Amino acid sequence: MKREEILSHCDHTLLAVTATWEEIRAICDDGIQYGTASVCIPPSYVKKAKEYVGDKLAICTVIGFPNGYNTTAVKLFETKDALEGGADEIDMVINIGALKDGRYDEIGAEIRALKEACGEKILKVIIETCLLTEEEKIRMCHIVTEAGADYIKTSTGFSTGGATPADVALMAQNVGKDIRVKAAGGISDFADAEEFLSLGADRLGTSRLVKAMKQINDKESY
Repeated sequence: MKREEILSHCDHTLLAVTATWEEIRAICDDGIQYGTASVCIPPSYVKKAKEYVGDKLAICTVIGFPNGYNTTAVKLFETKDALEGGADEIDMVINIGALKDGRYDEIGAEIRALKEACGEKILKVIIETCLLTEEEKIRMCHIVTEAGADYIKTSTGFSTGGATPADVALMAQNVGKDIRVKAAGGISDFADAEEFLSLGADRLGTSRLVKAMKQINDKESY
């Protein structure tokens, strides 16, 4: 698979708590230059970033991030605020405690509420696979499918682990035909990326692929 094609599946990500506008602007420039699917940035930068990129690049942001235990009302407010600011894609974190408690209807209702707010905009559901059992991962595949989200996503990148090939394969096998998979966390190079895509991922959340592409271009320019 060509590197350019891999980058087209990439949500070029900067979610560090220290992120400055200069850094956000730089990843927006990189996203446009390298043809990434989007940039995934903190909610506080959405409006400014969208004004900066216009229609040249999709802006993705995170909701209930990174722990997911905000109330649904708070997540809904965050979502609507992000959309009003110009967000094109929303990555929400589920309430993991609710999943552990078996409150499946509550999780499904929350996803449906956020998807209704998103309308035609993309909603991705982060389930934080590193904290779940295999049974819980499969259960979330079914809940996300029934709730009508667009993607199920492995990880925030802020917990005890990121995407694994086994988790991506499991999710791809258990979601409905209209639900896509996003792998995030720990994708370090193009070989990793190609493996995840081959296993059924459609999006990749990472900050490293554009950096790797720049290094490759620098070497080839000598």
